[in-house]
Amino acid sequence: MRILNICAYTWAIGGPARIIYDHTTVVLKQGHQVDILSPASPGDKIYPAPEGARVIVCERTRPISRFFPEFSSELWHFLKTHIHEYDVVHCHGIWHFGSVAPFLFKHNTPIAVTIHGLLDKWALNHGYWKKRLFGLLFQKRFLRKADFIQINNRDELNDLRQFLGVQHPNVAIIPNGMQLAELADLPPKSTFRAKFNLPGDKKLVLFMGRLNIKKGLDLLLPAFKKYTEHYDDALLILAGPDDGYQAETERFIEQYQLQEKMVMVGMLTGELKKAALADATIFALPSYSEGFSIAALEAMTAGVPALVSDRIGFDGTVAQHRAAHEVPLTVEGVYEGLEKLLQQPEYANALRLNARKMVETLYDIEIVATNLSKEFEKIVRKK
Repeated sequence: MRILNICAYTWAIGGPARIIYDHTTVVLKQGHQVDILSPASPGDKIYPAPEGARVIVCERTRPISRFFPEFSSELWHFLKTHIHEYDVVHCHGIWHFGSVAPFLFKHNTPIAVTIHGLLDKWALNHGYWKKRLFGLLFQKRFLRKADFIQINNRDELNDLRQFLGVQHPNVAIIPNGMQLAELADLPPKSTFRAKFNLPGDKKLVLFMGRLNIKKGLDLLLPAFKKYTEHYDDALLILAGPDDGYQAETERFIEQYQLQEKMVMVGMLTGELKKAALADATIFALPSYSEGFSIAALEAMTAGVPALVSDRIGFDGTVAQHRAAHEVPLTVEGVYEGLEKLLQQPEYANALRLNARKMVETLYDIEIVATNLSKEFEKIVRKK
């Protein structure tokens, strides 16, 4: 098959780019061809592509892209000229130009859509009127026309049904996966500490993700502040690009004079991200909304005990396998989770071991990507 992925394939977008990279690595080995069509703005850092795949960058068209997310006349022209050359077009996410553009041409190429958690209540309520208008004009109609929809969990299945009013006839629950070998050999401990001049006697609580309120930073910051009022043994490492909440985070740190307790290190990639995981005592993501958290999966794969909410998209498997400490979405709940994980190392270690077993059993990218390829082959045969 020749597969075209459509996504803003940049470091700043986070999980979806990583998902495309990992899936592409597997399907290339299976003999398929992969192109990645990415809207981008000048200065965006494009995510690397596996050897053998091609990234086609299309500049966002301003000022239209400010009101119609990811709008690109170059992307439109590319699809108009080349969409018929592909066996499958795979749209990642919704509420953006790339998720509707393939439906606007007459062609026989099957279209697959991965929702990426963007239909849950939290996501719908942010930008409510814009999404309601966009949904009425485009998104609902085109999702119904999709040949296949990938979702990550049963909650997302219910969200899709409520949004469409009926259940789509061709939906499959396929979670995201991880290249297990990639995180099996981490850099030597203290590499990350040395890079950022962090003291060796402090435990590190690692938040890794976009600085966006939906990640639960409005809970994590005050919860960690409360922790520092009782214990003087840990630092909170905030690793990620700004996505609307950096100024508020900086204001909080300055207001409570927490510069020695909370360290902002920006977005981490490659070996530096692995070094952060190697040095982390625990990982923290009390998120309000995730389709399926790649950051949490990376932490658990790397053997870092995790504090998470039950909204990270794992469909109950985290609780079932006791693979992480799940907290309620309250400051007090996050504080109690921090205290338990940081003050009870035996408990944290048990979670770490359970998480690794869960990942090996359920989230090996070889299995996950193969399952998605089989779904693509089915819709190609139908066409």
